[in-house]
Amino acid sequence: MLVRHRGHEPRISPDATVAPGAVISGDVAVEGGARILHGVVLSAEDGQIRVGAETVILEHALVRGRAGHPAVIGARVMIGPHAHVNGAIVHDGSFIATGAAVFPGAVIGAGAEVRVNAVVQVNTVIEPGGVVPIGWVAVGAPAQLFSPDRHEEIWAVQRTLDFPGTVYGVDRDAGMAEIMRRQSAFYAAHDQDEILRRD
Repeated sequence: MLVRHRGHEPRISPDATVAPGAVISGDVAVEGGARILHGVVLSAEDGQIRVGAETVILEHALVRGRAGHPAVIGARVMIGPHAHVNGAIVHDGSFIATGAAVFPGAVIGAGAEVRVNAVVQVNTVIEPGGVVPIGWVAVGAPAQLFSPDRHEEIWAVQRTLDFPGTVYGVDRDAGMAEIMRRQSAFYAAHDQDEILRRD
């Protein structure tokens, strides 16, 4: 399904594939040879999404563009099923595996791998050819890698990266009630969406 959102329409190369059941919403550009499979959601909320040539995004992955944090996916990238790439830059030839999460402001270097269920936190930089192991957490610029049981060490780095400001545009002290009030108002923009094509 192609959707006009916030006045922007997706632009899909005639040489790209968009499988039935995928949703592409807003300011999204998909280059030739890219393959967007069943159940994928490309949602340009208030920031752009660019999907490079010959990139494959597999079933039920989510890619989201945000203000100040466009989602830029390079050429020949593989994004696995149920992966989440939110306002991040993923350079050419990278691999984002099944269930991985990449948060706003993150940069994944060319040829890097974010393996199954790994997390790349906000404003984290993975060097070209770098690997985030299965289930591990990358945090910082340059990235430090931690097994998920090392929460205190992760938090010691993560707290300096401004997750609330980067993701929600609020001060850390705003509290969840304020964050959710703002998020509810923000996503109400979908009330004005217009479906351009159904698959």
